[in-house]
Amino acid sequence: MTTEDVRVRSVRQFRRFALAVCIAGALVQLALTAYYLGMGHKATPHDVPVGLVSPVAKQAAINDLLERDGVFEVRMYRDAGELRAAIERRDVYGGVDVTAAQPHLYVAGAGGTAAASLLRTTYTSVIAQQNAQQIAALAQQGGTVPIAQAQALATPPPVTDVVPLPADDVNGASLGFLTQALALGGTIASVGLGRLIPRTRRSWRRGLAHLATLLVYALGSAAVVLWSMSWFGVGEGANGWEMFGIFALVSLAITGSTAGAVALLGPGGALVGGLYFTVGTVISGASILPEFLPAFGRVLGENLPTGAGVQAVRDNLYFPAAPIGGHLLVLALYAGIGCALVLVTNLLPNRSDRISELDLEVRDRIEGNDVREPARIPLATS
Repeated sequence: MTTEDVRVRSVRQFRRFALAVCIAGALVQLALTAYYLGMGHKATPHDVPVGLVSPVAKQAAINDLLERDGVFEVRMYRDAGELRAAIERRDVYGGVDVTAAQPHLYVAGAGGTAAASLLRTTYTSVIAQQNAQQIAALAQQGGTVPIAQAQALATPPPVTDVVPLPADDVNGASLGFLTQALALGGTIASVGLGRLIPRTRRSWRRGLAHLATLLVYALGSAAVVLWSMSWFGVGEGANGWEMFGIFALVSLAITGSTAGAVALLGPGGALVGGLYFTVGTVISGASILPEFLPAFGRVLGENLPTGAGVQAVRDNLYFPAAPIGGHLLVLALYAGIGCALVLVTNLLPNRSDRISELDLEVRDRIEGNDVREPARIPLATS
């Protein structure tokens, strides 16, 4: 084969490879664009849990009004104190008390700005409509409306934010940023370990070393997140040790499950970490609340490490009365199963009947061979 033939073949191979890369990139972009727009381009609320305190005579009418279009799911409470307690437990995003002459709305800004805005908008529009109808009725009866009564009807309805966002997180975006940082950092760490660990001989020692590395990274990652949060006043007043433990578990769930996928499937398993970042962060509930996502996105998001982590962190930060056991269980399962896969695959015999690349390089250096082209001599292993 002449030099010209080699050059032509090389050019053809490059063109085929470049075409394949362009097509693959376009397909990935198409899939992600469709996914992102499908999840968030028109976030529609459905079955948003809200509370209601109302006399028995009014309950049916108000309940029908709120649940008419499937936007809200109404839960009844005896008084305003019980409603506030439910909001603090995150059983509901807010609620309205109509037992007094003037209705009173309760919201939880820290539960999600979208839900709080939806409640405010709905409440204000309904009250304004009712006031307009009342003014019209009074005007028809007597021709005029007393000034005091007109002022009372025109006064904006009272709203109480039971669990407001802190002043340093006015739009509630901090959780989304923290989740992205954890997912991306965990993915990079897992990919790095996925390339480093296979360069040593498979054994129980390698498995323990891999697991220890994952644990050290999780602790370090949690410490870094807490430290960076303190720069911007996010999380002030929260229990630092509890937050540290949750962030460490989130990090271990991401890196452990990704490392387990790499151990089981090979380098391609690192895509699991990439999916956490590209797919999981969108449906985690940080920027788009679960009740505003399509049903598929809501279920999947709550059962990924990113989604379970967001909910656990949000509850611990702003809703200490809310139970987080379910979210921690999801994280523990990802972390535990991933770490177990790492250990088990390292305890299995080396069926490839080869020693590792690192062992070959060390041997070649000792024997004075050219390490750039190491001799691949099979050695039997147990």
